[in-house]
Amino acid sequence: MRFFAFIGMLAVLALIAGAVYFFGGFYDVAAAQPDPKPVDWAIGRVREASIESRAPAITPSNLDDPATVQAGARAFATRGCVACHGAPGVDWEKFAEGMRPGPADLSEVAKGQSAGEIFWVIKNGIGMTGMPSFARIKVDDPEIWAITAFVKKIPSVSPEDYKTWTKASASAH
Repeated sequence: MRFFAFIGMLAVLALIAGAVYFFGGFYDVAAAQPDPKPVDWAIGRVREASIESRAPAITPSNLDDPATVQAGARAFATRGCVACHGAPGVDWEKFAEGMRPGPADLSEVAKGQSAGEIFWVIKNGIGMTGMPSFARIKVDDPEIWAITAFVKKIPSVSPEDYKTWTKASASAH
């Protein structure tokens, strides 16, 4: 019985120490320094679990349609996504290198996340990362699905195709 009381006491002390560390101003929130490994791991796991549990399981059937992918590329270019994530043949803006956590590598995201997960992130954003909610700026679901379709295809889109698909949107600005 003493063993369990000791373990309980250690747990309470660990909670108090954690509270003092985080709420006492000792934890550095500056983007200039990376988060400590345990914090980085915990935030990443919470983010992944949250997205997985909220992402729609059913996706539109037109995500492989070339017209949808090209419309998504144009929306990706005009909505500012390129500034943080870059695009095929286009580097991200220099300021994105100062973001913590850094913007996702969409070539990896395309391979590792479902279309529903990508849609959910674009629509809802991710707090404390710089990823905005497109729903908050009234972007409609069909446009978000088109961006999703483009993101899923990013690993196979050539810089030439991206430039051709987005040329019309670039000249409109």
